Amino acid sequence: MKLNAPAEPTPGSRLTYEERRRIAEGLTAGLPYAEIARRLGRPRSTISREVARNGGPRHYRAHHAQRATAWRARRRPKRPSRPGRTPPPAELHDFEERFVEMAVRTGLPPMPARVLVCLLTGDDGLTAAELAARLRVSPASVSKAVNWLERLGLIRRERHDRRDRYLVDDHIWYQTCQASIRSTAMWADLARQGTALLDPDTRAGARLDTMGRFFHFLHQDMLQAADHWHRVLARPG
Repeated sequence: MKLNAPAEPTPGSRLTYEERRRIAEGLTAGLPYAEIARRLGRPRSTISREVARNGGPRHYRAHHAQRATAWRARRRPKRPSRPGRTPPPAELHDFEERFVEMAVRTGLPPMPARVLVCLLTGDDGLTAAELAARLRVSPASVSKAVNWLERLGLIRRERHDRRDRYLVDDHIWYQTCQASIRSTAMWADLARQGTALLDPDTRAGARLDTMGRFFHFLHQDMLQAADHWHRVLARPG
């Protein structure tokens, strides 16, 4: 398979659909990220982040990645801050602590949870140094946390005045839902394979059959919910 690099991509420019198609082809061919990046004339980190936030190397699809990127770009216009709505610092701190506790209980590591909540409750994003100062932790701790969150597509970075600022996309939950939809499809598919292997008339086969049907219906319900949000709730204005 031959991947021809596009003509001199502008540094920092968004990936095109053609580039995403070639990334998918390279993954199918078993090429490492570094080789795909070389052929496309892109940094390796661009390829690894693109694949990580769009299903991983086994489930990356160009059209899904293109659609998700379009959603990330469709952010609502910023609303002006209204005087008098800023909560007392103690109340905000209490809310953030409860938010972090909930995030940890539902699966996030403690430091990424603290960084994510800090970004969620701010307006314009923060640099790594600002996060470290606000959370009173070391820069190394923040660096590990933002890398973890960025790999999952929960946050993104923008370059301003030669510094990276970390932000949470308005459509983060739609993107997270899409990742969960892919996961439920994988569980349903493997359960169906197990049912066929073990025979649904056996106790183990019946167990896997129930599991497969559960994840199949869950997958369908999540698809419908995401589609509803897409068509109705995400309209600007």
